[in-house]
Amino acid sequence: MELLRGKAAIVTGASRGIGLGIACALAREGADLVVHATREEHLEPVRAQAERWGVRCVTAAGDVAQPETARLLTQIALERLGRLDIAVSCAGVNQDGMLHRLSDEAWERVLAVNLSGVFYLTRSAAQVMRAQRSGRIINISSVARNGNLGQSNYAAAKAGVAALTQTAALELGPFGVTCNTVCPGFIDTDMTRGVPDAARERMLSRIPARRSGRPEEVGDAVAFLASDRAAYINGQTLDVSGGLIL
Repeated sequence: MELLRGKAAIVTGASRGIGLGIACALAREGADLVVHATREEHLEPVRAQAERWGVRCVTAAGDVAQPETARLLTQIALERLGRLDIAVSCAGVNQDGMLHRLSDEAWERVLAVNLSGVFYLTRSAAQVMRAQRSGRIINISSVARNGNLGQSNYAAAKAGVAALTQTAALELGPFGVTCNTVCPGFIDTDMTRGVPDAARERMLSRIPARRSGRPEEVGDAVAFLASDRAAYINGQTLDVSGGLIL
């Protein structure tokens, strides 16, 4: 049984890694998609994968740090798919560095993409969903929200995402809209494959499951939260981390 047939979703940062895993999970459950990346040509493989499951998939490019991108994605969903039921903010960047050496630019860019970008799409989706009195907003944070060495900007942004989402849940819950946060741990993506072997082994040793996660495992969690089966789950922060605690 497809959990999301007849629903329409926006997924930002959908061209690779966790975002791709989320887009594919939603498509597999029957949701039509607006998928986003910074460059549209990167989205053609995503559309091809999504269409294998018989769903409509529209691509769009833009910088989520600019509020007009969220407005564009929302407009595309309404005009091309006829509705908006699910909004997933996954686009993110990292520019790591120890606090005393972190540049203003690295701080500002990571906060702009990873926090302001989430706010813009959450706000835009909320305007539609509040009016229709239904919807699911799922924002991607990280287990690093509690702090991680060399990631003061990233951790601050991801903690902000969780707080933003909990606040949205309080405000939108009376209108039939649920808002939840998903926090991936050490997931097998292009980014984590670049981690040196010694650091990778240290990280894996801290995960009770003794392995990295797969993007589709994060996608499955998001698909569940987007479905009617999660109608009474609101304002929650779900770690998908194999038990990793930073």
